[in-house]
Amino acid sequence: MLRPRIIPCLDVAGNTVVKGTRFEELRNFGDPADLAARYEEQGADEIILLDVTASLEGRTPYPAVVERVARRLGIPLTVGGGLSSADAVGNVLAAGADKVSLNTPALARPELIFEAARRFGSQAIVIAVDVRRVSDDWQVFARGGRQPTTWHLVPWLETVARLGAGEILLTSIDRDGTGGGYDLEALGCASASVRLPIIASGGGASPEHLAAALRVPGVTGALIAGVLHTGRTTVGRIKEELQVMGVSVRGAAL
Repeated sequence: MLRPRIIPCLDVAGNTVVKGTRFEELRNFGDPADLAARYEEQGADEIILLDVTASLEGRTPYPAVVERVARRLGIPLTVGGGLSSADAVGNVLAAGADKVSLNTPALARPELIFEAARRFGSQAIVIAVDVRRVSDDWQVFARGGRQPTTWHLVPWLETVARLGAGEILLTSIDRDGTGGGYDLEALGCASASVRLPIIASGGGASPEHLAAALRVPGVTGALIAGVLHTGRTTVGRIKEELQVMGVSVRGAAL
């Protein structure tokens, strides 16, 4: 089996990386190309770049930003934000992305997943799923966590798997930016419902948090952001500590 991945996330608004708490109160952290290159040097396995205002503004990620980031990287790059057609997916891949992340447009028109997977392959299609805990279930939200949908976690995951998705990026809105750790129950529920690789997102702030998530069956990667942007740690240090805890990850720690 492939060892799990440590994946820095760059939430981008305009030309700047931002990070907030529960998708709000955003702070600026600098140029996405510079940060992406820094995290690759530290030992990141992949980079995810999400244009967090694209859907709200009715556009796709800026090609120039994608191109600048892609030119600085030798590791896989996933890009998401406002991609509402297979042609838009193709444009982002042509700009240098290896994979795309679909969220709000796929919720509005699930057929988009099938169209994109048929044209570019399932391996290029990541479905970002943003959820909030509602009683004993998880409700799926669109538009950067601002808009509730009628979908709940398991039915939506089963649908995207059937339509040809290749991977799931599961974010707990309740945990996002809090540093309280990933929602392990949501991850376990997702893993039990579909046979797709799952990336844990939302709340990871320590090697212990990452270790707990990566021990959930089916979780093949952990997304981190704020603790890297603020300089509290590095990808290399996280990998070293994970190895000490018996969690084998890709690459040598730096």
